[in-house]
Amino acid sequence: MSSIPESRQVTRIPRARSGTGRALQKGQQTKAAIVEAALGLATHIGLEGLSIGALADVTGMSKSGVFAHFGSREELQISVIREYHTRFEQEVFYPAMSAPRGVARLSALFDNWMKRTSIEIDSGCIYISGAVEFDDRTGPVRDALASSVLTWHAAMRRAIEQCKELGELRADTKEEQMLFEIHGLILALHYEARFLQTPGSIDRAVVGFHNILARYSATAAAAKAPTVARRKVSNQTTPSKE
Repeated sequence: MSSIPESRQVTRIPRARSGTGRALQKGQQTKAAIVEAALGLATHIGLEGLSIGALADVTGMSKSGVFAHFGSREELQISVIREYHTRFEQEVFYPAMSAPRGVARLSALFDNWMKRTSIEIDSGCIYISGAVEFDDRTGPVRDALASSVLTWHAAMRRAIEQCKELGELRADTKEEQMLFEIHGLILALHYEARFLQTPGSIDRAVVGFHNILARYSATAAAAKAPTVARRKVSNQTTPSKE
């Protein structure tokens, strides 16, 4: 039997590399499990409540084992923020992209945001609790948190801009103002429902959003225009027949 020419011989990967790959995959899975546990803790006790020791207790690992995956408590907090942001995008942003551009998509973004908020009333929102913890600080943890929130704001602002481009909102609509009002509804909802435990808070937030849409609607503005015009005509002095 003839031997295989060198040019066609298959280079075999040493088994050691395969073992290294499995070890790497296992390490990634372990880190993901730690981040999952850390995220669960952070939603209840905040980012500042996270510690290597607390995670070691929850995961059943040694402190050195947890530390080896992150290197510092700060890196652990940043990893949690990134994971939270990834899930936020998966649950809120990406599903809304299937809706048509304009008010339909903006409404889908808000509806998805509301669904997530209604769940977080029982646990907590890292964006909100993190803002309280890091609003007067500097550093990479605050930067990571602020960057995530600003990314979300940019997505909402773009949806508002598209509504204007399609003529569904008034041309004089200020994107930043409308975004401020919509975000304010979510902040008020968390305060009312989570802190004060006021019944009907979610329904009021939904009504508030529809009121915002109605106020900025191009259709509503157009409907008012003829009324204003007629009023101006009726106020004019009738010419004298003399």
